[in-house]
Formats: sequence, structure tokens, C-alpha cells
Amino acid sequence: MAGPRTAPHSPSPGPGVDPATPSENAPAANPGTTGAGSENAAGSTGPAADAAAVPVSGGSGDPDASRSTAGGPGASRAAAGGRAALRWGIRAASLLAAAGLWQVLTAADARLWLRFDRLPTLGEIAERFGAQLTTSLYYLDLLQSLIRILTGFGLAAVAGITTGILVARSRRAGDVLLPLLEAVRPIPAIALVPIAILLFPTDEQGIVFITFTAAFFPVTVSTRHAVRALPTIWEEAVRTLGGTRRHVLWNVVLPGILPGVFGGLSVGMGVAWICVISAEMISGEFGVGYRTWHAYTVVDYPGVIVGMITIGVLGWLTSAAIELIGRRATGWLPRAEGSRR
Repeated sequence: MAGPRTAPHSPSPGPGVDPATPSENAPAANPGTTGAGSENAAGSTGPAADAAAVPVSGGSGDPDASRSTAGGPGASRAAAGGRAALRWGIRAASLLAAAGLWQVLTAADARLWLRFDRLPTLGEIAERFGAQLTTSLYYLDLLQSLIRILTGFGLAAVAGITTGILVARSRRAGDVLLPLLEAVRPIPAIALVPIAILLFPTDEQGIVFITFTAAFFPVTVSTRHAVRALPTIWEEAVRTLGGTRRHVLWNVVLPGILPGVFGGLSVGMGVAWICVISAEMISGEFGVGYRTWHAYTVVDYPGVIVGMITIGVLGWLTSAAIELIGRRATGWLPRAEGSRR
């Protein structure tokens, strides 16, 4: 028969060691690893720990990433289309509001500080416009004005860009040309009509000359400032790599000045329309300006408004074409979201 069990004998500490004092070689107990914590610490290795280390994807993720993955390209295109539709709606509403105000004031024969009782209503303008659309003379006037504006503006664009680059890149050319250019530039182009009549054998050539002069100076000035605003480090980099002046011109100057050049072209087109219409009123035989002035002389006020609307539409279309070409030519430039059309 087995006797009673006795507790296992633990070796007594050596002399000079307090039994209540823990040994220096014993690991210190972490207060946070007691109880359940000690069980987790004991089982902190193995597949369970690996599974616990994997983050759980849930509602605490990145909100921007969630939005980008939830929407996708289709949602971005839809949002952009909605913003574009809103902008065009606002533009159309502004035009309709202006037309409605015109109709109210002219139909009521309002005589405030401005006298609207002599101006035609929208119905009279629409009737006159419809009558002109059925005649060949209206389209002949359009063609004549477009030929004059495109010829004069095209020559001014080529000459203005060339002159602007020349006076900005060559000190000698600047010394020769700038005094003459700065002396003639303040003179309004329409003031040159008498000189144009005396210089050129036909009125057609004189009107083209007026249009050329009107567009030449805005293009020249904007090109000159665009060339001078280019960072010099670009040219220095090309020269360091062995590039010549021709390489600098084609690879640095011309691409770098495109935004400034197209700004000058847009301004030049607007000024050219002002001057070509004025020149047609003074010395023309055909054209939108001549027909508008003729309508005024025969007291055809609806015809005057039709001519003004035609001039505005033509100017807007040509300026929009320049802006579109400019955006295509400078597509490498970064643009803000608000600048997109």
C-alpha cells in the first residue's frame, strides 16, 4: 500500500539569498500579460498569430480610395458631363434673360434715361432676319467680310509673330524696328483709312491693309513679351548639349511662346473685326459693315440690329476657332479644372 504523497522538494537557495527575493536570472513578469493576456502571449506563434496580423478590410479604410473604386471612370465622365451641361445652361439662360429684357423694354416703349421706343422688338428683328436669309446679298456680304478679315489677319499673324521674335532675339533688330513700331502703334487703325485710300488703288486692298494693321500690333507685342519671358535656363541647357541657334528656336522658343502668341492672336482677331467693320462703313461697297450702315441711312432699324447680331456671331466664331486651335497646339500644358471648356 502506497504511503502518502509528499510535495516535491525544492532546492533551498544558497547562503545569503533571501527566499522572498526573486532571482536575478528569472524573467520579469509583464503586468499586462496576466490572465487571458498570458494565454495570448503563450499562443502568439503559429497560424493563429498570422491570421490575427492580417488587417480586416471594413469601414475604417481610406474614404478617398473607397470613392475612387466605387465610382470609376464612368462616374467621373458622368460628373464632368453634368458640370458641362450646367455651365452651358447658365450661358443660355443669360442670353435668354438679355433677350427677354430687350423685348419687355421695346414692347413697352420705355423712355427712361435710355429711349427704347425707337428700337425694334424681337419679333421685328426676327422677321427682318428671316427676310435677309432668303436673299443672296446677305451671303455675299458675309463672304466679303470673311475674305477681308481672314486675309488681313493671316498676314498680320505671320508678320507679327516673325517681327516679335526678331526684335526680342536680336538687339540690332530691336534698335532698328522698335522706335518705328512704338511710334505707329498708338495710332488707331481706323485713322489710317485716308492714308489707305491714297496708297492703294482699290478700296478692297485698303480695307485689308486696315485689318492687317489692326491685328499686327497685338500679335507683335504679345510675341515679343512671350519670348522675353522664357526662362534662360532652357536655352542654356540646349547650348550645353551642343545645340545651335536654330535648335534653340525650334525646340525652345517656338514651343515656349505658344500660349502668349495665341493670346495675342485672340486679341488681334477682336480688334481686326472692329476695324474691318469700320472700314467697310467708310469706304466699302459690300460687307456686313457696309450693309449695316446702309440700313441705318434708310431708317431700317431692324436691319441695323440684324447686322450687329451677324457681326457678333462672326466675331465669336472666329475667336472660338483661334482658342480651339490654341488649346490643341498647347495640349502639353497643365490646366486647372475650371479652365476646361
